[in-house]
Amino acid sequence: MKAFEILESNVRSYCRSFPVIFDKAKGDHLYSETGERYIDFFAGAGALNYGHNNEYMKAQILEYVSQDRIMHGLDMYTKAKEDFILAFSEHILQPRALDYKLQFCGPTGTNAVEAALKLARKVKGRTGVFAFMGGFHGMSLGSLSITSSNSMRESAGLPLSHVTFIPYEASVEGLDTIRYMERLLTDTHSGTAKPAVVILETVQAEGGINVAGIEWLQNLRQLCDDHDILMIVDDIQVGCGRTGPFFSFERAGIVPDIVILSKSISGYGLPMSLLLIRPELDIWSPGEHNGTFRGNQLAFVTAKAALEFRAAERLGEQVREKEAFVAQYLKNEIEPLGPGLHIRGIGLIWGIDVAVLGEEAAGEIARNCFKNGLILERAGRNDTVIKIMPPLTISMDNLKRGCETIKESISKVCYSYSV
Repeated sequence: MKAFEILESNVRSYCRSFPVIFDKAKGDHLYSETGERYIDFFAGAGALNYGHNNEYMKAQILEYVSQDRIMHGLDMYTKAKEDFILAFSEHILQPRALDYKLQFCGPTGTNAVEAALKLARKVKGRTGVFAFMGGFHGMSLGSLSITSSNSMRESAGLPLSHVTFIPYEASVEGLDTIRYMERLLTDTHSGTAKPAVVILETVQAEGGINVAGIEWLQNLRQLCDDHDILMIVDDIQVGCGRTGPFFSFERAGIVPDIVILSKSISGYGLPMSLLLIRPELDIWSPGEHNGTFRGNQLAFVTAKAALEFRAAERLGEQVREKEAFVAQYLKNEIEPLGPGLHIRGIGLIWGIDVAVLGEEAAGEIARNCFKNGLILERAGRNDTVIKIMPPLTISMDNLKRGCETIKESISKVCYSYSV
C-alpha cells in the first residue's frame, strides 16, 4: 500500500478503516487482492443497494458497450436517457401517482443538493433554509451550509450562512420541533426570516440512524404548506428501496416538492444524480444549472435495469422480510449485551448506539468486525453508532453471519469495558 501512502492525498478516509487492497466483489462480498473475503454491511455508503456486479445490470452494460453506443452526451437527447426516463415513469412515478419532472445534475449527490437549493431560492425569492441538526447533505459549499457537523463545516474555510438549524423531531427532550418552527415563523420577534425551503432526510443516516416518525413528517409537510415553504427530501442514501418502498417518505403518505436522488439510483455504483421537481417549480432557464457529466450514459443503462430488477425480484418484499430479522436479532441478541445500548432503524439501515461504552468503543467494535470478515462503518455524534447497511439483495445466511459477527465484537468490547 506504499503507492497510496506516498502518492495519494491525506484526505483519503475509508481506506484507513479497511486497510487492505480490494480487487474483486460479487453480490454481498468483497475480496482483497490476497483472497480474503468480507461480508459487506457497507454497500458503498449506500451506492450498492443491488449488490456488487449484479448479473442483470452487468449484461446490459456489456451489450451497450459492445455496440459502440453513446458514452458521453452532456444533456443531449440519447436513447439511453429516453429509455431510463420512460422506465422511471412506468415503474416509479405512475404507480404512485407522482407528477414530477426529472432534472439530471452532475454525477454526485452534492451537485443535486446544490441544484435543489438554487431552484428553491429562485422559485420563492427568499434565501433562508431550515435544516436539521444531525443532517448530512454533502461536501460542496451549499451542501455544507445545511450539514450540521461542526468539523465538516469548518472545512469550508469561510462562513456558511442563510441556514437555521432545527432539532430533529424529538431529539431534544420535551421540545415539539413543529411548534418551535411555527413559533419562529409567526413570532414577529423571532429574529428569523421565512425560509424558501425546509430540507431533510426522513432517516438521518450519517447522523446516527435517526428515523423520523410518520406523524412528525406529516405535520412538517403541513407546516410547509401553511407557510408557503418548499419541502425538499434528500433521499440520496435512504432512497432507492433502502427503507423498503422506493422512496423513504412513502410510509408517511407525503409528497415533497423536490426529491434528491443519487447513490443507488444507477443501480451499479456508477455516478448519477437527479432531482424530481413538481412541474410548476421548473422555472430554470436553459443551462442555468449544468455540468459536463450530467448525462452518464452507462448509469442510465444500469438505472433502467435496476428498476426492472427491483420489480422482477419483488425487492420491497425482500427488504421487509430482512428488516424483520434484523430488528428481532438486534432487539433479542444485541441490546441485552449492555445497559444503555440503543437500537434504531428501518428497512435495511440500522444503528447500534454504543455511546454508553465511551467514544473509543465503536471504533474498536468496527475493527474487530473487520478482522473477522465484516465491513461496516460508524455514524452519529462522535461516530458512536455502529451502522448496518448491507445490499438489499444480501442472502439471509450472510445477513445472519454479519449480525453474529457484530454480536461477538460488541460482547468482547462490553466485557473489556466491564459493562
